[in-house]
This record gives sequence, C-alpha cells and structure tokens, in this order.
Amino acid sequence: MSRIRPTDDGDELLVRLGTLTAQARERAELQRSLLQLAVALQRGMLPGDMPVTPRFHLAVKYSPANHGLNVGGDWYDAFTMPDGRIGLSIGDVQGHNIEAAAFMGQVRVGLRALASVTSEPGELLALTNDLLLSLGTELFATCTFVRLDPATGVLESARAGHIPSVWATADGRCGIADDEGGPPLGIVAGQRYPVTEHRLTTGGVFVLVTDGVVEGPSMSVDEGLDQVMRLAGIAAVAGMEAGSLAAAVIKGAERVGHEDDAAVLVVGHDAPETGP
Repeated sequence: MSRIRPTDDGDELLVRLGTLTAQARERAELQRSLLQLAVALQRGMLPGDMPVTPRFHLAVKYSPANHGLNVGGDWYDAFTMPDGRIGLSIGDVQGHNIEAAAFMGQVRVGLRALASVTSEPGELLALTNDLLLSLGTELFATCTFVRLDPATGVLESARAGHIPSVWATADGRCGIADDEGGPPLGIVAGQRYPVTEHRLTTGGVFVLVTDGVVEGPSMSVDEGLDQVMRLAGIAAVAGMEAGSLAAAVIKGAERVGHEDDAAVLVVGHDAPETGP
C-alpha cells in the first residue's frame, strides 16, 4: 500500500520567505529610485552662481539630509533684480519626501517670479503666501527674504516663521536679528510680514540659516544660534572670507545631531574705503 508524503512545512516556509524577500527588495529599489529622483530634483532647483558686486561677498553651503530615505526641502537663492538690488532667500518646506522637494522648487520660483512685481520683502512674502495657498497643497514653508542695496549698504529683510538671522561687525559687535516676522507661507491668507532694515556700513557678516543648522536632538535653537553668532563674531573681527565662514557654520551643524537638511547663506561686507 502506497503512503502519501505529508507537505514539507520547511519547504513551504522557505518559499514564503523567498517571496517576502523579493517583495522587500522591490520596495527598497522603488524607495531608492524615489530618493535619487528627489535629490536630483532638489539639487537641480538650487542656484549655481552667486551675484557678484563690489564690497559684498555671497557664499552658501548646503548639507542634504542623509539619514534613511529622507530628503528635505531646504533651499537658498540669490539673484540680481532689475533695479540692481540683490534678492536673497532661504527657507525650509515642511516634510521630507519628493513632494517637499517639488514644493521647494515652487516656492523658490514663485519668489523669483513675484520679485518682478514687487521687490519689497514684506509684500513679496505676502504675495507668495497667497500664491501657495491657491495651489491647494497641504504643505507649507518657512522663509526669510532679503533685499540688499549694494549702493547704500541697506539690507531689508522679512521673515515668515523662519529662524532669525545672525549679524556681526568688524568692530566686535554681534547679535541675533531682532525682527518681528510673520507666520509660515501657505497656512493662512491675507498675512502681513513686517520688514526690518539693517545698514551694512561698518564691515562684517550677515548670516541666514535653516533650522537644520541650529536645532536638533543634541542642541536647542537658542544654543545653535549662539554657536553661529560666536562663529560670525570671530569671522567678522578676523576678516574671514564669506566662504570660510559658511563652511565653519555648516560644519558646526554636525553638533546638533539633526536628521534634516542644513543650509547657510553668508553676506560678507567690506567697510567703505576712507580717503588718505
């Protein structure tokens, strides 16, 4: 009499394990492809060259998120406006995925486009806020926009829920910009964004950062801003190049223990030349 061999449970388990492994590999490859696409999209939307103007030196450093499959939405921008003044922006989109990277591009391009309508920082942020709300997305962004007049050394800034800027001068003074600011972009319509004026006439630096530079598990935002302020103060007194200061600030960001993008934009300015 023949006997029927029972199903080998071990073989069935191996088959199931192989199927699950293949599915996991496919998901990992998909996530890897999405990450590569988001990083390429993010980097492609950031500017290359910085405007060049006498007495002022612009420098940027950017460190993308590198934990897991996250990709953030930090950006920076600098461009010359039709009247010869320079527009500067830095910001951070809520979220860490390909949608955040794409939204970052929309915010940056929106700011540039609307700067042809008005270059006044407060009005520009208000228009951008309403534009983003019209897109119907649930994402929002923090941002600082600066208008710099190289002819006079006047810097005007407006802030939308973003980290305050840091300043330092060659005569040994330094501090955190004391400006009122407004809410992030893309949350509530009809917002106003106060403008703060700074006069860059004594030689020194003005530093804009994203929160990945100054805030994380290992450091509070106040401690992070103090760290940037100390670096800026040393750089201003020593006459350090803007690029060297930007590199030092982004290096210091490693101490915050963040899992976010980190961006820094430095405006270095020379003291006016004096006669003999």
